[in-house]
Amino acid sequence: MKGLSEFVKQRRKEVNLTQEEFAERAGVALTVVRKIEQGKTNLNMEKVNLVLKMFGHELVPVNSKELLE
Repeated sequence: MKGLSEFVKQRRKEVNLTQEEFAERAGVALTVVRKIEQGKTNLNMEKVNLVLKMFGHELVPVNSKELLE
């Protein structure tokens, strides 16, 4: 999850928002933003997508077989 954590942290800083401000605008708890930026792996995909939506992105499940084709 390191890529996700660095992406969110970098983009949040680019728009000059604190974690608290960003969480409020994204509609998630501050702990969600902190967990994402810390690279935690036990994240709720719905909450992650609320955060990513701020940057026009979304995570979706991928079938591992599709990756091998």
